[in-house]
Amino acid sequence: MTHMTSTDMLLSVQDLKVHFPRPRSRLGKPPEVVQAVDGMSFEIRRGTTLAVVGESGSGKTTTALAVMRLSPITAGHIQLGDMNLGDMRGEALRLARKRMQIIFQDPFSSLNPRERAGAAVRAPLDLMHVGTPDERSARVNELFEAVGLRPEQQHLFPHQFSGGQRQRINIARALATNPELVVCDEPVSALDVAIRAQILNLLVRLQRQLGLTYLFISHDMAVVEHICDDVAVMYLGQIVERAPRRAFFAQPLHPYSVALMSAVPTVGGGRRRAAQRIRLSGDPPSPINPPSGCRFAGRCPVTEPACAAELPPLREAAPGHWVRCRRVDVIDGLPHPPLQMPA
Repeated sequence: MTHMTSTDMLLSVQDLKVHFPRPRSRLGKPPEVVQAVDGMSFEIRRGTTLAVVGESGSGKTTTALAVMRLSPITAGHIQLGDMNLGDMRGEALRLARKRMQIIFQDPFSSLNPRERAGAAVRAPLDLMHVGTPDERSARVNELFEAVGLRPEQQHLFPHQFSGGQRQRINIARALATNPELVVCDEPVSALDVAIRAQILNLLVRLQRQLGLTYLFISHDMAVVEHICDDVAVMYLGQIVERAPRRAFFAQPLHPYSVALMSAVPTVGGGRRRAAQRIRLSGDPPSPINPPSGCRFAGRCPVTEPACAAELPPLREAAPGHWVRCRRVDVIDGLPHPPLQMPA
């Protein structure tokens, strides 16, 4: 694996923790703390896409919001290029937002119904005083064209657009300030299947044209395979596997990753037969009081008593392929997963 220079790296997140205290339930009892994100570390190279995947409640969106500084950070370090985002406050943070933007999941609720589409895209330029008024108008025209909308559609209100078109408006708005990092929080999950591919292809094209870097949050492995360069699988606030896309989809190592992959539609578009899917029993443990050992042990089909005793480290089982599972063996330099994908 080639050594990465600091100029290759756009985003570096080290030991990120986001803990939310809950309201006190009884007098004298300490407040419970939700450990939504509990020690996340990852890096994203410039011009690439890291997908963070996992079930609902795994901490994916909280991670995205923390990177954007839209959620409070309990501990850890977030570096965007030469900026330490974790320490920024007030005006410095406001100015830093030019360099990072977010596309939200719901194209309906993320636009003001009383604001015309052109004004929504122009808003970041006005807020951050980018260019002259004429230059801002020209930039909005350029952005509408870039995302496949017509200039005259700037005068329409959100309800006059389809879901896919609204997400195009959101993408245009996110790109207005020429950001380096775009956080995509489930950007196609609220759209019809037929429209999803169009929006994903648009995001891929824009990335190539503009050199964008994406942090892409998703629970859909088929979507992730289409767009990402690297994958990080989250479970209960922690990364359990991280790998380049090709290595991950060729052979996921963590039992949780294998279970997620077994539910993905086959290449022909059909679902795997029920017998081919790995069904996990039970629900994830509570993030208020996570287990001391492997957090997946209670649902894992190949668990053994030692798994529950202590939290396994995230270790490199193959070049660039990291996994948090004590049952992954490395024999003659090759990793062997304890749970195999169904044939």
